[in-house]
Amino acid sequence: MMSNIDTPSRTTQPPSHPIHLGTPSFAMQFTATPRGARLARRLSAVRLDAWGLPYGTQAHEAVVLITAELTANAVQHGYVSGRDFHLLLRLVERPGPAARIEVTDTRGERVPPRPGKLAPAGLAEGGRGLLVVERLATRWGWCPRSNAPGKTVWAEYDMTVGGAY
Repeated sequence: MMSNIDTPSRTTQPPSHPIHLGTPSFAMQFTATPRGARLARRLSAVRLDAWGLPYGTQAHEAVVLITAELTANAVQHGYVSGRDFHLLLRLVERPGPAARIEVTDTRGERVPPRPGKLAPAGLAEGGRGLLVVERLATRWGWCPRSNAPGKTVWAEYDMTVGGAY
């Protein structure tokens, strides 16, 4: 596994320095297993904290939950034997600060419905992941991979809307 993650320090207080938007990013390939999805969620939480979005804040919790749902879906619905999924987490300006989560898998024939077209899960035991993403994210969607089979499901969370800033 290759990663640009360094050894972050866990903070419990908001940082005294401003967050640098547009530059922080974390990208890594994970095994398409529940363990891989769990590791992606945990490493995303650590990265957000290191970037100045501390544990326990609304923005941190929302972005980690969105990441957890998208990576779990990549494992459950995007699994192809012998293939991993890829996570990209970055902070961007949209025009305010936002977190963008992109999860890419190699299964192109199983695509989610378009945003706003999700059916309620009713009493089913599963099927609520994208409903959670749709509720938390400011915007979300998916697109086919351009140079290989598969798709990328993405979501953005505006931190000013969520009350982080």
